Amino acid sequence: MIPVSLVVVVVGGWTAVYLTDLVLKSSVYFKHSYEDWLENNGLSISPFHIRWQTAVFNRAFYSWGRRKARMLYQWFNFGMVFGVIAMFSSFFLLGKTLMQTLAQMMADSSTSYSSSSSSSSSSSSSSSSSSSSSSSSSSSSSSLHNEQVLQVVVPGINLPVNQLTYFFAAVLISGVVHEIGHGIAAIREQVRFNGFGIFLFIIYPGAFVDLFTTHLQLISPVQQLRIFCAGIWHNFVLALLGILALVLLPVILLPFYYTGVGVLITEVAEDSPAVGPRGLFVGDLVTHLQDCPVTNVQDWNECLDTIAYEPQIGYCISAATLQQLSFPVRGVYISLCIR
Repeated sequence: MIPVSLVVVVVGGWTAVYLTDLVLKSSVYFKHSYEDWLENNGLSISPFHIRWQTAVFNRAFYSWGRRKARMLYQWFNFGMVFGVIAMFSSFFLLGKTLMQTLAQMMADSSTSYSSSSSSSSSSSSSSSSSSSSSSSSSSSSSSLHNEQVLQVVVPGINLPVNQLTYFFAAVLISGVVHEIGHGIAAIREQVRFNGFGIFLFIIYPGAFVDLFTTHLQLISPVQQLRIFCAGIWHNFVLALLGILALVLLPVILLPFYYTGVGVLITEVAEDSPAVGPRGLFVGDLVTHLQDCPVTNVQDWNECLDTIAYEPQIGYCISAATLQQLSFPVRGVYISLCIR
């Protein structure tokens, strides 16, 4: 769940901003100078919302929009085709997600009914049958949940709070790239560009471009499509570049890091059997689990799954080795079998 302290900080911060804005706008001495300062800096403040707009980047946008006109024409034509295909694909994805959600709701309802039947049954055989049905329904519900094509991201629910900085940074970057696409396409289609801006709504950051609406309404539908589809087209290209960077990351970081030699322990749970002076420590490198080689996190999970279904085995070690393991020396490479 979202920490109460985070909610208090967000609500308290916005309350302070809004009250300060209200006091300054109501002040006889500061009202005009404050409103002039807001207007000159392109700032707009309302409850839980701050917007900043500027014309500083207009020259850069016009430079980008008028450079290599023929190439931009083809570029945004590709974007228009992609946008139309993506629009129809989204109907399919949303329909499939709706069907999966309804199926999951029916499975959850069936699970609840089976559980109530099991608790009210007095016969042991009937109770067993109901429990099996409940377990089956629960597993099918979990399977449906895991196979959903689209997943709603809710901070504090299925997005850890410590990942919020990365999440909102990614949202802001993708928003800026999205609006740059709209802006360049609009200038390419001879639509007047008034400015670029960034906003913050509660904790959600975003960007926008201000286009002259009359010009936008006068151009042809195909030209409008090029402008409207430019944003999602740029986001798609950004996603491809992100995937490429992720794939090439080991090569890029090769002079500084190495990969494929094991998994690094970053945290050990307090209730883990691996905790203790002869257990695992943060910073340890695990290369094998029993006789199963480990080179990455996927190998780690696969090895644990394999070991879990194998017959339990033990090892005989000499008294000298046992005594050595009783007084381990940090930094010395030794082999440990933790059961």
